[in-house]
Amino acid sequence: MRTRLPVFLITTWLLAMLPGASLALMTRQTLEGGLRVARATIAGNATGLLIWSTAASAGLSAVLLADPTAYAVVRVAGGIVLIVLGVNTLRAAQGAAAPHPTTGDGPGNRLWRGYTRGLGTNLGNPKAGVFAVSVLPQFVTAQGPVLVSSIALGALWALVTACWYVLFTWAVSRGRALVSRPAVQRGLRAVTGFALLLLGVTVATGM
Repeated sequence: MRTRLPVFLITTWLLAMLPGASLALMTRQTLEGGLRVARATIAGNATGLLIWSTAASAGLSAVLLADPTAYAVVRVAGGIVLIVLGVNTLRAAQGAAAPHPTTGDGPGNRLWRGYTRGLGTNLGNPKAGVFAVSVLPQFVTAQGPVLVSSIALGALWALVTACWYVLFTWAVSRGRALVSRPAVQRGLRAVTGFALLLLGVTVATGM
């Protein structure tokens, strides 16, 4: 079992691009608080990913060191997760644009508030936990400490996600009309959905 780093990077990047609560929060923080608040929110989101991956890694070591059948089950489960996400994303591409936050953020918009909102939104997102438990293990190499490898991949997951959000919030700050255009959101969802489907099949079949 070897780490397929390019596939892992593509997978985490595509998952970061999925419209959802975190993306809506980043949009709002950028529009209301500016890039400094948005980056504090990104840092909070990355911390949440590290917590998810570290917690999952502590219980996944035994699974990864078990028999090939157990690993095959984990691999197939991870592929199914990606396929389901791909199907849901394609279905969403036919509907409305990404959801927008509805509650106010108050006049302060301080960095700490942005950080805690990013952290809370991520920890409250079950998709992050599902990914950490069912998808992350299959990318862990058996050559070396499994726990350390799992945590390292979790840190890379957080970094890749943070990089996408940095680009996204910059785009929001530079071109609000383009980012919020429904056609752009639908196109993004369609491309991401097809890519996730392909990755899911690849992962589930062990290709």
